[in-house]
Amino acid sequence: MNRIEAEFSNLVKAYRKRHMGKGPERVTTTFCKHWAICEMEGNLSPVEKFIARSGDGRHMLRTARTEMVKETYRDNPPVEMEELLGAKFVQLFVDIDIEKDTGMSVFVFDQNLEQKFCK
Repeated sequence: MNRIEAEFSNLVKAYRKRHMGKGPERVTTTFCKHWAICEMEGNLSPVEKFIARSGDGRHMLRTARTEMVKETYRDNPPVEMEELLGAKFVQLFVDIDIEKDTGMSVFVFDQNLEQKFCK
């Protein structure tokens, strides 16, 4: 992970904590073409882990941690990330494995980040 990827990881953690109450414990970012791919571990709060003990709870959490996260980014564009990269945020893809407490977010930007930062 280069310096900009590491800084992006820190911004993701801070953004999630600010807007969702808890950020992931670890984020690893890789730039690939127009994408910033973030692997995240330790996403769930203790209350969410308790809720995840039932099938309905896991389903509810997965919905909250995917669809609601995407809505948050739509409603609150990640300005700090755009400033760091000098690129405009376009879209976010999100998935999470509730049982393993690991997730992935793919941020799409309007510029090729790999060419810009991984030469």
